[in-house]
Amino acid sequence: MIPSLRSVVQYAWGHLRDRAGMPDFRFHDLRHEAVSRLLERGLSVIETISGHKELRMPQHYSHLRAVDLVDRLG
Repeated sequence: MIPSLRSVVQYAWGHLRDRAGMPDFRFHDLRHEAVSRLLERGLSVIETISGHKELRMPQHYSHLRAVDLVDRLG
């Protein structure tokens, strides 16, 4: 029996997560981190290409820091 791609990916993800000592880390957390970093670098919500169905969802990932705001305002 050939395992499905989904089961292989799930197995690999679980193995890597356990090796990293992060049992509660979810695959979704990677998207959250990536979108947050792209927004911090100045990309717009549209430019993040996050795969969300609604444009307001990636805004949830933006965590505006005062230091970044001061830098951008110059």
